[in-house]
Amino acid sequence: MSQDASQTKPVQIDIISDVMCPWCIVGFRQLEQALGATDTSAFIRWHPFELNPAMPEEGQNLTEHIAEKYGASAEQSAQNRTQLQAIGADLGIDFQFTPESRIVNTFAAHQLLDWAQEAGLQHPLKLALFEAHFTEGRDVSQNDVLVDVATTVGLDANAAREVLESASHATATRARQQFWTERGISGVPAVVFDGKYLLTGAQGAQTYAQMLEKVKAEQLEPAES
Repeated sequence: MSQDASQTKPVQIDIISDVMCPWCIVGFRQLEQALGATDTSAFIRWHPFELNPAMPEEGQNLTEHIAEKYGASAEQSAQNRTQLQAIGADLGIDFQFTPESRIVNTFAAHQLLDWAQEAGLQHPLKLALFEAHFTEGRDVSQNDVLVDVATTVGLDANAAREVLESASHATATRARQQFWTERGISGVPAVVFDGKYLLTGAQGAQTYAQMLEKVKAEQLEPAES
């Protein structure tokens, strides 16, 4: 994404998202394309959302979960995953689904992301967690995995483990979740542009580009006296 759009300030983009949501990384990659196409500088902040807040520690098989939650047959589930892999391939996302793929609890991951924001490393950590889950098939509910992923983006292993074991960011993370649910966010990805325009779902690069152009045009409008 460009950092030299001189006429406008960076666009604030808030993305409410869960690491378990494949459409969240799809939507981000589409947004990334739009940022490049429109030569837009942006400040991106990720916010927590749990698709499955009651998910137990051991997680659940992905196919079983989709059948239970959405009523999809095994065949429908497999077809959807094949479609996702094709969409992902066009966006540089390597979705690796297997019969053993699992949905896991993400509250610990959200706490780590909240902490990483303080170090300016939330964005790379979020992308690394997407890759760990969707491409590498790692269990991102486990502290050891989370700490290892954190170190790959430059975060300190001991500090990351302390955050997870002490739950020092649990209260703040719950508060951030509540902030967005109280404002009507019930599904992800939900992308807020400039604090005032909401797009839900993976909308595609063209739609995101149109929104970015709208926000930048408004920035250039003279202020009312």
